[in-house]
Amino acid sequence: MPSPIVNPLREGIANRISPEPCTLVIFGATGDLTHRKLIPALYNLAAEGALPPALTIIGFARREKTSEQFRKELEESTRKFSRTPLNEELWAQFASSIIYHQSPFDQAEGYTTLAKQMDEADHNRGTAGNRLYYLAVAPDQFPVILSHLRESGLSTANPGSWARVIVEKPFGKDLKSAQLLNTLVSEVFPECDTYRIDHYLGKETAQNIMVMRFANSIFESLWDSNHISHVQITAVEPLGVEGRAGYYDTSGAMRDMIQNHLLQLLTLTAMEPPTSLSADAIRDEKVKVLRSLRPLRGDDVFNHVVRAQYTAGLINGQPVPGYREADGVPKDSTTETFVALQVNIDNWRWAGVPFFIRTAKRMPKGGTEIAITFKSVPPVLFNRSGEGLDENVLVIRIQPDEGISLRMSAKMPGSSLRIEPVKMDFHYGTSFGKATPEAYERLLLDAMSGDATLFARRDEVEEAWAFVDGIEEAWKTRSDDLAFHTAGSWGPAEAAELAARHGVTWRRM
Repeated sequence: MPSPIVNPLREGIANRISPEPCTLVIFGATGDLTHRKLIPALYNLAAEGALPPALTIIGFARREKTSEQFRKELEESTRKFSRTPLNEELWAQFASSIIYHQSPFDQAEGYTTLAKQMDEADHNRGTAGNRLYYLAVAPDQFPVILSHLRESGLSTANPGSWARVIVEKPFGKDLKSAQLLNTLVSEVFPECDTYRIDHYLGKETAQNIMVMRFANSIFESLWDSNHISHVQITAVEPLGVEGRAGYYDTSGAMRDMIQNHLLQLLTLTAMEPPTSLSADAIRDEKVKVLRSLRPLRGDDVFNHVVRAQYTAGLINGQPVPGYREADGVPKDSTTETFVALQVNIDNWRWAGVPFFIRTAKRMPKGGTEIAITFKSVPPVLFNRSGEGLDENVLVIRIQPDEGISLRMSAKMPGSSLRIEPVKMDFHYGTSFGKATPEAYERLLLDAMSGDATLFARRDEVEEAWAFVDGIEEAWKTRSDDLAFHTAGSWGPAEAAELAARHGVTWRRM
């Protein structure tokens, strides 16, 4: 193995192994994920000189087409979705590493041919026998692909090489299915070579949460129940189901967003300092947070969770139909498109601090943020009148405008003592003078480097499902708790009431 060298993506934080030459096999290569995210991400990495020069990309899919046709389609989609403009010369060089492999996923001969193609890449391009398999397919395809990788011997690395698998969400639909899927994957790939991807963890600001906390004493010394009043974690969007009704109506906002993305952000916000920057040390602390979540069961669910569905309304002045009016959605669907919940973390640091989590479709604006509200100062000096001062709020913006802001109080210029809130704002784009990398860029690079820090471990996934399953089970017992709100509003009155019980108002994005 090569010795660790400083990687510019983490210079000053930790040394890491550079990405090694490998063959990346994308199962489901003709799908949206490949065209919109994976290939544009790889192209941008190539543009920055971050990819190993011997990388070979094999697109494995069922549709009939040639490698040349496949490359042409990828060029068109990369022009559209890449964060950087397409350079013709660079694209030609990058595209020369792309091969299309046509085969049904359940055909053994397809994997025999795949093995030959990878052997040729090892010989002709120097990919060193390293294999990275990306399952960019529906979960029901996982078993057949994994079983064929095992039976063909492609999941077993040769001495001195490695074989890894990246698995896309949804990783199960409940605890039982997640456990079955984890068992299935573990029979083919060991946990150390299994990378469960959550693109929220690849976002720059999500990665920066630990740096902000543990590299700045002014924050870490205040990061507890003695100083923090409450925390809000919000991920909302103005879009509806946008052609995903078949998936979304069987999933809902709880499974689609809370179980993975937002609980991951919760763990990063609430975790204890890890013993090191190793992947398992960090993930150990995240799992402890999930295990400390106070379970929500039975009547507790209806006291701490609000679910709702949007009806017809206006978004940016344009009329939009209600959820039940979308193509493919049953007219009597009780699937939630809005969820707000208040949770508690029963440990020493967070005892008594309510965490509010909210996700929704058809909101007036879109964005994802973590807002930490600090306790008010004693009412003895500037807020003796009873009017009170605005609370200090630290906001970590995950998207779309990645950055961090801090609201504090300051005296307005003039002869009278008038105090108003002001904001200190940090933007990634303007502060560092470069575009923020897309999440998939970082995650693909880490998988090639063998760094699993930003990927979910088996116990993380299962603990998150154990928490969510309690809520889902309660929902099955009744449906009269389903609230409604018009598209373009900030949610139902029940959500506002949930927060108000703790003296809290939901933030507007």
